[in-house]
Amino acid sequence: MILIGLGANLPSPEFGPPRATIQRALEALESAGVVILARSDWYSTAPVPASDQPRYVNLVAAIGTDLAPDDLMRLLHQTEDRFGRVRGARNAARVIDIDLLDYDGETRGSWPLLPHPRMTERAFVLVPLRDIAPEWRDPVSGTDIDTLIAAAPDRDGVRAIDNDEAM
Repeated sequence: MILIGLGANLPSPEFGPPRATIQRALEALESAGVVILARSDWYSTAPVPASDQPRYVNLVAAIGTDLAPDDLMRLLHQTEDRFGRVRGARNAARVIDIDLLDYDGETRGSWPLLPHPRMTERAFVLVPLRDIAPEWRDPVSGTDIDTLIAAAPDRDGVRAIDNDEAM
């Protein structure tokens, strides 16, 4: 299973609020040949680390692609660029963020690092991931997703977004 995480907490001048921007980014990935196999519910999440930034909108998708991890990562970065991602300070507010979380359980110490090196510490990734892959285990430690969520410091900042809720 190939997993990507998408998040945003700033509106895009071209694509609108974070939720609309993420939806359009998924559509752009599909237009590039990526198949969206499953996607989580929408979540509103507190910024990590805690700050006065706006809350994020997040989701996780399982995808199908013939692209190798490095080619997929390049496509994800190109999509972020197309949607107005400005790379600046780490953990800065952003119009779009697309992360390669897991690529069929592969572990890599070179770019792109797999699994994503901080995903197991982030409830804003793990909670939506559980929606589509409740049996997922960290490929490095073998730890199950429920144990990881219980240990995540940001677990109290994650809440489901009602389908009619604008964000």
